[in-house]
This record gives sequence, C-alpha cells and structure tokens, in this order.
Amino acid sequence: MSNHRIIRLRQAMEARGLEALFVASKVNRRYLTGFTGSSGYVLITLDRAVLLTDFRYMSQANEQAQGFDVIEHAVTMTDTLKQLLAEIRVNRLGFEQEHVAYGTFAAYNKELQPVELVPVSGLVEELRMIKDEAELAIMREAAQLADQTFSHILNFLKPGVSEQDINLEMEFFMRKNGATSSSFDTIVASGERSALPHGVASERIIQGNEFIKLDFGAYYQGYCSDLTRTVVLGKPTDKHIEIYNIVLEAQLYALEHIRSGMTGREADSLARDIIKRYGYGDNFGHSLGHGLGMEIHEYPRLAQAGETVLTPGMTVTVEPGIYVPGFGGVRIEDDIVITANGIEILTQSTKQLLVLDM
Repeated sequence: MSNHRIIRLRQAMEARGLEALFVASKVNRRYLTGFTGSSGYVLITLDRAVLLTDFRYMSQANEQAQGFDVIEHAVTMTDTLKQLLAEIRVNRLGFEQEHVAYGTFAAYNKELQPVELVPVSGLVEELRMIKDEAELAIMREAAQLADQTFSHILNFLKPGVSEQDINLEMEFFMRKNGATSSSFDTIVASGERSALPHGVASERIIQGNEFIKLDFGAYYQGYCSDLTRTVVLGKPTDKHIEIYNIVLEAQLYALEHIRSGMTGREADSLARDIIKRYGYGDNFGHSLGHGLGMEIHEYPRLAQAGETVLTPGMTVTVEPGIYVPGFGGVRIEDDIVITANGIEILTQSTKQLLVLDM
C-alpha cells in the first residue's frame, strides 16, 4: 500500500529541496505506513523510510508498516531520532508545522541540534487529496453504511423522541455494522434548530410539522463518510416545500455540472448562484463542500476562496443549504469522487422530500 505513496512523497520533497521529512501527524502516519497504533513517528529520506514507535507496538508495526524500517525508540524519542539523523547524515529536517505545537518545536530544536528544522505545510495532505483505488473502495463502503443508517433511522423519527435519542440510535447502528465510530459529532436538528448549520443533537424533543435535519457519517476502516438529509415530520407548510425544492435544485445542478478542471470557487458558484436567484443568498453562509477522506475536512474546498483545481481522484462533499432563523433549515449533502469524465456519487439515499407520518 505505502510504496507508491512514498514515491510520490519523495518527489514532492525533492521539488521543495527537502532531504528528509519528519511526520508527527497520526493521520499522515497511518496514510504513509498503514500503522494504526496510537504512538509513532515517521522519518522519510530520499532512500529510507523509518517508523519509530515504542515497545508496546513493535509487533504490530512490523506487521502493518510494510517496507519500513521499524525502530523502537528510547524513552526520549528525540534521542533515537538524533542518532538516526547523524547516521544518515541529515542536516536539514522538514517538519509538519500544522501538527507540531510551539513547545514541541522548541524542544525538538534544542534536542536535535545541530540539525536545522525546516517548517513544511501540507506536504502529505496534498498527496492525500488524490485517492487511490484502495481508498475509494473503503470510502464506497463507508458511504453505503451512511445510506443504510439513514434508512434505519427513518423508523425512529416520531414526536416525543429527543434529538439525542436519534443520535444514539444512529451511532449504535453504525458501530454494530462495522464502523469504528461516527465521523464527527452527529447533527440532529429539528424544528427551529434545523436553522443551525451545525446544530449537534440536543435534548430537544422532536415535535410535529417541522424539519428534521440529519448530518452524519461513518468512520470506517480509517475513512469518513458524510451524508445530510432533511425530512419533514407531519404536514409541511408551503415554506417548508419552497425551501427544500430550492436547495434540491441547487444541489442537483451542482452535481450535474461539477467537473475536473474547474476550481473550488467555480464549483461553489454552481449552487450558490441558484440560491441567490431565489433571494436566499444570505441564508447560505457556508461553503458548498469540502474534501473528505481520512479526516472529515480535508483539501480541497468547494468555496468562494477555493482556488484548487479539481482533479480526478479527489473526494468532496456537495452540500448546499438554506437556513431561516426561527423557522428552520434544509441541507442536502452527498459524497462524490471527481473522475476523468465527470463525477461518481458515493451516497445514494433518496433526495425527494420525505414527509413522514406522525
């Protein structure tokens, strides 16, 4: 799994003039090595790939980190790292500036002298934007589990049940069916709370004749899915139907027209322009979508500030919304893969307005 990733990383390192990279992020560590333990550090040079871990994980690391030299580090990890850097004659060491706190940097800077520490931003994350077939296979399963969870939870949406009850039932279902956990704090927002874009489940009791917005995902084999559907429990008003249909039109149009070669800004405008045309531009305050993979929010961004060009293999969400304070809100979200000829939609739950009996 890791060989082609290390090759791509070394190419990126050479392009930036780096002779070595120290990886402290546990997500990037797993991406590069396949090692799932809770403690470890990766050192990549132009001809060596090393995983440093402690006694607890030596057997596991040797099994999972194929193609890596697995070394048990001393009580103070930097003692082992300093010795290793001297052996392989590394003078300048890149480190992940977003994943190393200032206090940790200060300690590394002191303990690894005379090696020069060079801050590096987004080197591994840029590689992670393009998913390989093994990753996509897992993400398809994670998306399928989210779809199954949505079908399952529809039977539990009744007046008198709390949002937190719904959240717990969804979490239990996902874990029972193979997920490690939910991808993030599940959003169950009913009634006027559905106008909160990130209204995580509360103790509010679900009532009747109102929106219920469900935003959730399964964290499955190291990858995330992210699905949002909004339903009406009871009888919808004309305003419920109006808002829902506008969001649906915007989302379907975006899905039809997103293509490789456009920027995140251009993708965002596909849906945003429709919502603005109906007079709800001020009620759509977040971006159209975000990258998805080992983390729930990755590069690229489908946003007005998104200048990354979409490329085959990128996985992103497409999630327009309208939120009316004091009334309610709608978001419809799917996970997609950018392909050479368009997109592949990973999540398949129905998007027609579901009106549930009370």
